[in-house]
Amino acid sequence: MTTRNTLLRCAGLAREKKAFDILALDVREHAGFTDYFLICSGSSDRQVQALSRHIAETLKKERGVKTLGTEGLREGRWVLLDYGDFVVHVFQDSVREFYNFDQLWGAAPEVPIPQE
Repeated sequence: MTTRNTLLRCAGLAREKKAFDILALDVREHAGFTDYFLICSGSSDRQVQALSRHIAETLKKERGVKTLGTEGLREGRWVLLDYGDFVVHVFQDSVREFYNFDQLWGAAPEVPIPQE
């Protein structure tokens, strides 16, 4: 299973839990610490926590892929799931807007996410 396929599986898992504004970026030319970002939003701290747990637990169960690190889960405002080759960012919508995260990495090309 390729990194890109696992990234796209994460997008599908986020969609299952009603994440919105799901965006995948190829940051290989822009970041020296990972290849891809998956960025998505939830409407509340509980939804952000549920999205993050669902992604982490399902990847571990289905593919044996464990996070290398998790940040922000307790607060549920911005959760970072580090998988090495890709990083999942799950935001409360207001936090994502505040940090202007999409514009910060706007030079990175989008990875098309298939519609399910």
